Amino acid sequence: MPEPRIADLPKALAGRSNPAVGIWNRLEGRPRTTDFQRALRAEVRDALWLLTRQWQLGEFRATDAGSPVTATYSIAGTRPSRFRPSGGAVEPLPGDRPLEALAERRPPAFTAGSDPIAFDLRLAIGRRWLKLLARDPVLANIAFDFRGQYVRMYPVALPDPTTDADAARVSDPETWATLQAVAGRRMDGYLLYRHVKDGGRASDGINDILHMHYPALDALGARLVAWFDDLIDRPGADATWDPRRLEHRFSVAGTAPDGTEKVLTAQEFPGGRLDWHAFSVDPDHPVGGAEPPLPPINRTVFPAQLRYAGMPLPRWWAVEDGGTNFAAVSPDSTDLARLIFLEFALVYSNDWYQLPCELPVGTLASIQGLAVTDVFGQRLWITPAGAGPDQDWQRWSMYTLDSGPGTPADTSLYLPASVPKVADGPALEEVSLIRDENADLVWGIELTVPRPTGEGRRGSEVAAEIRARHLRLHPPVPPDAPHAPIAYEAMNSVPEHWIPFIPVHVPGDNRTVQLQRAAMPNVVDGLPPVQPRTSLLREGLDVAPPHGYFVNQEEVPQTGTRLAVAYHRTRWQGGRVCVWLSAARGVGRGEGASGLAFDLLIDTPQAPAN
Repeated sequence: MPEPRIADLPKALAGRSNPAVGIWNRLEGRPRTTDFQRALRAEVRDALWLLTRQWQLGEFRATDAGSPVTATYSIAGTRPSRFRPSGGAVEPLPGDRPLEALAERRPPAFTAGSDPIAFDLRLAIGRRWLKLLARDPVLANIAFDFRGQYVRMYPVALPDPTTDADAARVSDPETWATLQAVAGRRMDGYLLYRHVKDGGRASDGINDILHMHYPALDALGARLVAWFDDLIDRPGADATWDPRRLEHRFSVAGTAPDGTEKVLTAQEFPGGRLDWHAFSVDPDHPVGGAEPPLPPINRTVFPAQLRYAGMPLPRWWAVEDGGTNFAAVSPDSTDLARLIFLEFALVYSNDWYQLPCELPVGTLASIQGLAVTDVFGQRLWITPAGAGPDQDWQRWSMYTLDSGPGTPADTSLYLPASVPKVADGPALEEVSLIRDENADLVWGIELTVPRPTGEGRRGSEVAAEIRARHLRLHPPVPPDAPHAPIAYEAMNSVPEHWIPFIPVHVPGDNRTVQLQRAAMPNVVDGLPPVQPRTSLLREGLDVAPPHGYFVNQEEVPQTGTRLAVAYHRTRWQGGRVCVWLSAARGVGRGEGASGLAFDLLIDTPQAPAN
């Protein structure tokens, strides 16, 4: 159908006789001029008001101060080269791994009492050894069954389900199934590793005609030890973990520019990210053997004005981005810290500049001098704000090391060799230390305990399964028929993953109290008391002779303390992979109640009356 033709278009539009829908596919602005000067001007209709406002705010007060253009500084630094765990031997501070690995590493536990554990690592070492045998060009095609000999010589022992000693490995269905699958088929590589590590040879006990292949086997044994030593970073002799204080303690040392030794000690490092605030200057415990200081670093840089989100802008017609809401800050008249912060943010924030300063990782640096050249060509020598006659230990400032009472303030900055990101594995052990005011005890609750296969499992489930296994092996004797409706019970029981700590006096002190690990009786009479299953609470049980375990009372506050053991993995410079096992400390969740009670009267079941 053809579209109707409108003869008089203006008349039709005026009378709206032919309504239509307009469609545009392009809209263009029509500029009225080619000059942008007026659009770029900030026109003021009342210039007198603006001048009065500037005078009111003090913008016409000249301070004769110029903005910095360049800055030249000189830095004297040293790189700590010695490491010492608290109470341990001094060792070199290596540069091929982050400092967190040295500060937190602990040896993996392969036994818990007399029971072998960590079968994941044991089987991994054995698999590595069998692969070395298969890939070796000398040993791969020989007629002798070296593989079978090593499996028989270093076997995976199958636990006995009829004994109480193997209840922990039999009660867990997954562990029991794993051990049944590998027993007699795979070798316990840790036994071979321990044999070679202790001075033995990999060829010991192997049947080889004419002993022709012993040198090749011994060479592979050395390769196996080197591989596992590099796989997981472990302390050589002494670990930094202090079980009495529940924290890491260690020291690093280097030679200061003046030739004296400077020792930095981390007294209370809970684990995690390691930074400058964890260290204090320790002049009373020298380490010795540090390397010479680094050459001076002299650089000229360009200062940049300090900025932060939502900062007040210097122009009246500019609008802040709203990143900081100063209107939401409501300080009291006595809240001096918040008032000082607001004064800095609103009044003096645009007077601060920042300078780029690149330092080698792991450097203890001190600024020897700073010269600033402003826009007027004047060269100014800048001194530290904390310098002067009152530069003692009471002066605190950011990024300065704690130097202790009676010593001058240390204005140097320590840049530890740490990493920004660490991959944390699942918790293999987790313990919560809580206070029980009703029982007047401290309980170490094993929330997560390690399985013999290497994973972590809920402690309550493991305790219930082991308890059921003991009762199955030793069924309780049915009691005699009661003669009274009530009976006397000396003490009730608590779950077996609750380990008690009792308060005792410190030897030689009648006032100071410490916490000593105790033990609850077993559900079966005649069996040993319940022992902890985590390495955190088994301190002193796996050494000869065993000894007690004590914890300072102040380490378990009313909020409690939470401990966790897990593997950590990161990459260092050059792409080297670092893996270590460490313990970390956190804040607990408050007090708790175990329900432990003494001298109880309980109801006895009565036979129904005829």
